[in-house]
Amino acid sequence: MLKQQHQLFVILLCIVDAMVIASACLVAWLLRKAILHSDVPDPTTLAGAGVWVRQSLMVPLVVLGLGSLWVFGLYKPRRDQALWAEQKQLLKAMVGAVLALVVVIWLVAGQEITRGASGLVQLGLGFGGASMTVEAGRIQLGLLAAIGTFMLCAERLSFRVALRAVRKRGWNLRHVCVIGVGRLGRICCRTLDRNSWTGIHVAYFISHNDHHKGPSEVLGRQVLGGLADLERVLDARRPDAVYLAIPSTRTAIRPQLLRRLERFCVSVRIVPDVHPRYMPHSVELSQVDGMPVMSIRENPLAGVGGAVKRLVDMVGAIVGLIVFMPVMLVIAVLVGLSGPGPIIFRQRRVSLGGEEFRILKFRTMEHAEDETSAAGWTSRDDPRVTRLGRFLRRTSLDELPQLFNVLVGEMSLVGPRPERPELIARFRDDWRGYMLRQHVKAGMTGWAQVNGLRGDTSLKKRLQHDLFYVRNWSLGFDLKILILTLLRGFIHPNAH
Repeated sequence: MLKQQHQLFVILLCIVDAMVIASACLVAWLLRKAILHSDVPDPTTLAGAGVWVRQSLMVPLVVLGLGSLWVFGLYKPRRDQALWAEQKQLLKAMVGAVLALVVVIWLVAGQEITRGASGLVQLGLGFGGASMTVEAGRIQLGLLAAIGTFMLCAERLSFRVALRAVRKRGWNLRHVCVIGVGRLGRICCRTLDRNSWTGIHVAYFISHNDHHKGPSEVLGRQVLGGLADLERVLDARRPDAVYLAIPSTRTAIRPQLLRRLERFCVSVRIVPDVHPRYMPHSVELSQVDGMPVMSIRENPLAGVGGAVKRLVDMVGAIVGLIVFMPVMLVIAVLVGLSGPGPIIFRQRRVSLGGEEFRILKFRTMEHAEDETSAAGWTSRDDPRVTRLGRFLRRTSLDELPQLFNVLVGEMSLVGPRPERPELIARFRDDWRGYMLRQHVKAGMTGWAQVNGLRGDTSLKKRLQHDLFYVRNWSLGFDLKILILTLLRGFIHPNAH
């Protein structure tokens, strides 16, 4: 739910940022016209509106501006990022976008400067002569960089003010657990309370000792046990994030503690017991009112990339349903005629953030499994699989109904294949890093599948491929996997 809320914020921010950049382009262009005493065409006519859009450069700068904001990390979920740090990034992003625009103009029309302004007129920078073109262009670009930066900073400041008002009402909060009840843990809690604009709320404490023998409350929050109770507490009250505020005298337990936390799909952050000026320069830190916070693990889809991936999933699911609907209807009729039982098989699976959903498949067995069936994989010659079901499994056509799972947001087109909750409860203890798979949505196809790791194949190799995908995710990587899925076909000898 939190990740979906963040994607909504990203989409809203992208829309507002685009409007602000477009407005800055218009203001800079109109100011340039006023400075040079040039006529402004009537925007109420189609031709005049076209001149406004073309000469103000709003289209290329909106594209370059949003890309620059993404590159500088201004769509990542950084609740604890200081205002000044964000403003500096906005300045860099806007200047970078304007410089990129200059490069684009030079590549497209740079040669026209020596022969007049015919090329630059199309981009809105020309007035009829080479010298006037360059001068006018510099005026507009300079104004654009200044006005765009100012308007973006004002917009993000207003967004922060609005979020602060919303969070004071108890909305859009992120509930966290602080491990550590000593001086550092109290500093962490007080700092987060004092900076309520972050929306980070300390829900409870866990002692940094194996067994908690002190008071049952610290700063008005419950202490739900010690490190010996860690798994029980996090299973019972799963937080959105865990802050490790362990004193320096207990830092030796941190590696083991981090390994234990790998069993849970939560963001993990360390509050080091040291002043920021003594931290190595290679370590990237954020601060909340002077308190250093070091990120250990974050969702790779945070930011605009996750929103774009969701858009691609929706478009792909709709196209897939349109293309495969005749095939799905034929399969549905054949499954209904193959024997008693439902046409669509539903089963509990786990996806993003450990959330459960009902996966959809065409029934391929004489009697479909229910949720109480023993968790495991189907063997190659399983007698329960029907003749039609064996064909559907071998061609992966039984997976087509999962396009509906993708459409409603429970799955993605690309990602690790979803597993049953019972198997995950077993694997997270046996395989280190297994829960990292839950940092992205489960997919219809994935890096492991296009490399032949399907069916009853090596779990270790499948996990290695899934973790490689999570750690190296990009939209280009998703596109590569989709292309490989189409090129290598749906049929594979390991599918059964």
